[in-house]
Amino acid sequence: MADGVAGDLALLLRAATFSADRHRDQRRKGSDASPYINHPLAVADILANVGGVTDVTTLVAALLHDTIEDTSASPEELEALFGRDVRLLVEEVTDDKSLEKAERKRLQIEHTPALSAAARQIKLGDKICNVRDVVENPPSDWELTRRLAYLDWAAEVVAGCRGVNEALERLFDQVLSKGRQALEEEA
Repeated sequence: MADGVAGDLALLLRAATFSADRHRDQRRKGSDASPYINHPLAVADILANVGGVTDVTTLVAALLHDTIEDTSASPEELEALFGRDVRLLVEEVTDDKSLEKAERKRLQIEHTPALSAAARQIKLGDKICNVRDVVENPPSDWELTRRLAYLDWAAEVVAGCRGVNEALERLFDQVLSKGRQALEEEA
């Protein structure tokens, strides 16, 4: 593997390609059913361009953050392709899909404060993107009350991320505030 900037760029591109391949048949739940890969790309973009994150392991993990949870990718495969640190970071932000949805959501609130700084930054980026989607492009079957409840839950998760990246926290607060205002206007 190449070292330095060239190696970092190659690793990022390999992660984006892997994520795109694994999510190739998936669509986001929003009414426009956008390609799923748009989500991990947006998370990594927010981390780099808003949060100032330059750590390649964190950015690679952001690109891969849903692959274990939502695709056939295994932790062992991620480690073989991207290294132990990336695998561990992706596992930190992966929900256990064998649990009921309500339990997974409860555990996210409970466990987020104990995550590494890198994992909390990925959580912040993920919640920023998800809140935007729930407000601007919600699933067609989500009533207003469910969308508002999602915003409340996301705020509880992000409370456990506070102190890790001021720029990401500020963006989340802005997105959440604008989202609540937009949903209140819909009511």
